Amino acid sequence: MYRKLFAAGLLLLALTSCAEEKKPAVEDIPLTTYKSASCGCCTLWIDHARDNGFAVTAMDVDDLNGVKNRHGIDPRFQSCHTSVSPEGYIFEGHIPAKLVRRFLQNPPEGAKGLAVPAMPPGSPGMEMGDRFVPYQVLQINADGSHSVYAEINTADQQY
Repeated sequence: MYRKLFAAGLLLLALTSCAEEKKPAVEDIPLTTYKSASCGCCTLWIDHARDNGFAVTAMDVDDLNGVKNRHGIDPRFQSCHTSVSPEGYIFEGHIPAKLVRRFLQNPPEGAKGLAVPAMPPGSPGMEMGDRFVPYQVLQINADGSHSVYAEINTADQQY
């Protein structure tokens, strides 16, 4: 009887241990985000990125235009913050984290990054209740050209 009880206890312990095991953590993707210290929507975008598997280092800078110039971001593509991957890819503005991840997993040939110009209401970090304006995520290419990388027509498409 004690053997059966002992065996049942071991089985229960083994099952409990397996149930408590967690999936291996997916390594966070590093990004450095340059922003103004007073910009709340940049902080909200950083929270969005962190919630979606990015290890964001936030850098408050006084000269955002200098950062954008240094990375060759044309004024027509600019927004309020600039993120840079360790590989040197740039991500300008309120881009959904899932699209940053997709880009980094398979960077298009000749691309230097993605941009969401301006600050579209309802984009990640620019949430305003139910307000949402469709927008495009642009692919910026090293040769100065650009194309549409993704169209976001509903808020649900961002997540």
